[in-house]
Amino acid sequence: MDHRLDEIDRRIIYELMCDARNTSAPTIADQVNVSPGTIRNRIDQLEDHGIIRGYTAGVDFERADGHLTNLYVCNAPVSERKVLAREASAVPGVTNVRELMTGRRNLHVMAVGEDTEALRRVSRALSKLGLEIEDETLVEAETDSPYGAFGPDDEVPSSEATDFISLTGDANVVDVTVRRDAPVVGRTLEAAVRDGVLDDDSLVIAIERDDRVLTPHGTTEIRPDDIVTVLSRSGNTDRVIEAFAGDGAVETVD
Repeated sequence: MDHRLDEIDRRIIYELMCDARNTSAPTIADQVNVSPGTIRNRIDQLEDHGIIRGYTAGVDFERADGHLTNLYVCNAPVSERKVLAREASAVPGVTNVRELMTGRRNLHVMAVGEDTEALRRVSRALSKLGLEIEDETLVEAETDSPYGAFGPDDEVPSSEATDFISLTGDANVVDVTVRRDAPVVGRTLEAAVRDGVLDDDSLVIAIERDDRVLTPHGTTEIRPDDIVTVLSRSGNTDRVIEAFAGDGAVETVD
């Protein structure tokens, strides 16, 4: 993994899995208490890292034109599975190819045809590639659901850390969404340390603001809805969260 998901990323994925066509950045932003620009920036990052691979339409081909959908359960040599999967996806009529981490029945191919003869042509094409078709069956219906673990709790927290990582020693890295009433709002980082709002062993290493990721300096002023990434060398993340999110967030972080 070269990209670490936080709670905002997970909620974006969940909402897009629910209904990518009708879900907008402002809608997601309202639910996770950040700006629409931040949501759009996160979606771009998720796409760039290949986590969100695309947006597809769910189609009932039988209703669309009386077509048939067939599932082919195939065996592929493990060493050739990925290549055969790519070649199978290019067969006319194939709409989905799934690779499984098993010795047999390790390639599932979904195809659509206007009649049984069209599906037989797909079957012959797959066999010519070197795939052994162990089973095939007509698909009556298919239901997609979002991944529940990425979804909302009963109440979406607006002030707690969105991510937390323990490092070697006592150090921790925490991501926090800045609340409007947080003590650090309106202060520069230098002033926050000078005024005792932020411990001098805490280092702000990144600030996400709308669609930009800023490199913080001492003169950088913290604004509401910033998402800050803070390294706490002492591991005292309660103080960090109190500074950027207020007193009410401290008890939400274990």
